[in-house]
Amino acid sequence: MIHRLAVFGATGDLSARYLLPALAALRAAGHLGDRFQLTCAGREDWDGERFRHWVAGRLDRHGASWPADARKAIVACTRYRRADVTDPAEVASVIAGDGPVAVYLALPPAVFPAAVTTLHDVGLPPGSRIVLEKPFGEDLDGAVELNRLLADLVPEQAVFRVDHFLAMTTVQNVLGSRVANRVLAPIWNSIHIAEVEIVWDESLALEGRAGYYDGVGALKDMVQNHLLQLLCLVAMEPPISLDERELRDRKVDVLRSVRPLTEKDAVRRTRRARYKAGRIGDRPVPAYTDEEGVDPGHHTETFAEVELELDSPRWSGTVFRLRSGKALGHDRKEVAVRFRPVPHLPFGNSGDARPDVLRFGLEPEGLTMDLMGIGSRAQTLVPLTLTARMDPPGLPAYGQVLLDVLRGDAALSVRGDEAEESWRVLTPVLSAWSKDLVPLQEYPAGSDGPVPPRRDAPCSA
Repeated sequence: MIHRLAVFGATGDLSARYLLPALAALRAAGHLGDRFQLTCAGREDWDGERFRHWVAGRLDRHGASWPADARKAIVACTRYRRADVTDPAEVASVIAGDGPVAVYLALPPAVFPAAVTTLHDVGLPPGSRIVLEKPFGEDLDGAVELNRLLADLVPEQAVFRVDHFLAMTTVQNVLGSRVANRVLAPIWNSIHIAEVEIVWDESLALEGRAGYYDGVGALKDMVQNHLLQLLCLVAMEPPISLDERELRDRKVDVLRSVRPLTEKDAVRRTRRARYKAGRIGDRPVPAYTDEEGVDPGHHTETFAEVELELDSPRWSGTVFRLRSGKALGHDRKEVAVRFRPVPHLPFGNSGDARPDVLRFGLEPEGLTMDLMGIGSRAQTLVPLTLTARMDPPGLPAYGQVLLDVLRGDAALSVRGDEAEESWRVLTPVLSAWSKDLVPLQEYPAGSDGPVPPRRDAPCSA
């Protein structure tokens, strides 16, 4: 296990909200001992005392659920260095120390190539690892080039392209539920499943993240990584084991089976939109283009939807719909598996029957089944909902991510070819959107999003 972690971009929102509290969680659970060292690098001209005060404040705010002594231990083991990731001397001062180091690039994706190049020039101690946040690259060509740079720096087994969704308990339960249950395993195919919706709709608006979000948008921020990863877990063939190679191979198989979208498909099967002024509850929300730091000329979407089909024996005929939006009227974060209707119903009100839906709640976590049952009057159907409680996770998702990095377990990270395949799936969409072939719609903040089109045209074969 590695006992040194160096975080570049440590004064950003990712560190404040997720990485620092995750480290406190690891300390509280006994995974980090007194040998652990945290070196943080940023562009702010701060001294160590000021930075530790900042860390303590962020832990009190975002990690208050963890014991005070664990938070204090993280503050105590932290040192700060002002560093430009393109300056070899400054980068060398950050990673200096005894033994291997895990280098976490909590940076915008546009900076990854320069940072990796500098690390190559400086050199990493043997056994070191490098961690990159999503999105991995900015397009397919960028991902291929970044993979080449990383291959010159460390072995593929030492590269952690993290997607914290994969460390969420419910996300892992998607795979567990479908392969470990006799009831679900035989019907997990297109014969029984008509459609799968993978949705991450949130009522949060931009929340001061224009510096990152306005150059990325909903498609790259959510669909290209998080939601495609969920697609892989839903659609992958049952793995022989849960080891690193087996899981990653099966995920790549899914991405390679996605039917390529033509330009016409991209027009018919994708949507993009951005929010205009509205209200979310009692809170007024300005239009996206009026948010501080937004350049209206970027035409950045805050809502993205893509409809995909898989060319595989298991899934031919099932529709997979991936959707994410900001500033919507309510949160909806789930994987909804919609089953086909039964062939015959002998009940008097059979016309009121609804197909069964299995829902994996992502946030909050949970499992529900919407189905039909007998009502209080004989021979009548009524909707029923079955709910399963889930034990709370022992670690937050980022806690599991960091623990895997320090231990060297890459099973839940994204392999290089997998990152490239994810971009390949969406390259036709990016191309069509860049040509304005798909209109940029608008929807009021606090609404259900843009009005959906008719769904009556299949994807091209």
